[in-house]
Amino acid sequence: MGIRSSLLGLLPFAAMVMIECLDVGLTTLSKAAMSRGMSNYVFVVYSNALATLILFPSSFIINRPPLTISLLCKFFLLSLAGITVMQNCVFIGVSYSSPALASAIGNSVPAFTFLFAVICRLEKVDLRSSRSQIKILGTLVSISGALIIIFYKGPRIGATPNQVSNNSHRSQPFLSTMFATTNNWIIGGFFLATASLSLSVWTTAQAAILKGYPSEMTIVSFYSFFGTIQCAMVSLIAERDPNKWKLSPGIELVSIVYSAVFGSVVTFSVVTWCIHKKGPLFVTMFKPLSIAIAAFMGVIFLGDTLHIGSVIGAAVIVAGFYAVLWAQSKEEENGKFHEVDRLHSPSQQTPLLESQTHE
Repeated sequence: MGIRSSLLGLLPFAAMVMIECLDVGLTTLSKAAMSRGMSNYVFVVYSNALATLILFPSSFIINRPPLTISLLCKFFLLSLAGITVMQNCVFIGVSYSSPALASAIGNSVPAFTFLFAVICRLEKVDLRSSRSQIKILGTLVSISGALIIIFYKGPRIGATPNQVSNNSHRSQPFLSTMFATTNNWIIGGFFLATASLSLSVWTTAQAAILKGYPSEMTIVSFYSFFGTIQCAMVSLIAERDPNKWKLSPGIELVSIVYSAVFGSVVTFSVVTWCIHKKGPLFVTMFKPLSIAIAAFMGVIFLGDTLHIGSVIGAAVIVAGFYAVLWAQSKEEENGKFHEVDRLHSPSQQTPLLESQTHE
């Protein structure tokens, strides 16, 4: 039983690592599709429409609590933040910049979410408590690790000193290659920052809704359904060229199917479940991991060179993860201890009651 419970406890952690891997793949595929002329507005509509066709039947199959007008309005607003604003801003930002910049600015999500969760009283912060201090410090450490990967490239791993000296005068700074066109970077950065803020609002709001309506699949189904309607309305206004709505077989079709299945159905379902089980801060703490994943996936699948900065940054990110997860696990254990203590407290009065009855 102990081993089984330990494995179940690791399941949300493994699930969120998988989600970040899928997210890196999505931003890379979408960038490839848009570079060939695909409209980002059309991309969002088609991917969410396909996801709705997959998800929506499940809301009628599963046993769910009754829906109300107030609850449907909450789902509508949830879709507005998490799909219409967030996804459109992400893909607009990526089209102007790069997936690397998207991952970089995504590091602001844990800080935003932590702030919103504290305001909404979903996270308890006591600055005098060592656990709260560790959670805050761990969040900052993870963000710092991701920034190390961005701003410090370092020498290539496995390169000889001669290779390093020969290539040093020809290598350009990482920032100059990443931000080749300043205007596009500013526009892309603005949209990506807006997307990060929207994602934080969506994560926190979803955690609040789940406390009163704990049916993950119903929320995800209506979330995707309303998002499709909203994005279609935006796209009809923003995209006037009818030729943009024609799909060509190839990278465009592959990216839409990937986005619908892995970027929407799998991601929405897993993230909603993890928010329900572990809270909004746990989910967003994995955002800085996307930069490390992008770096190592580039080495494995694209043959990119691994640099010492990526290794150092990944180690710092892992240290920050461990600190936050340790503090959160201690808080959960403390909560369970108090719950068990409350359950046992009436039994402590039983001998007194029994003694009174015997009298």
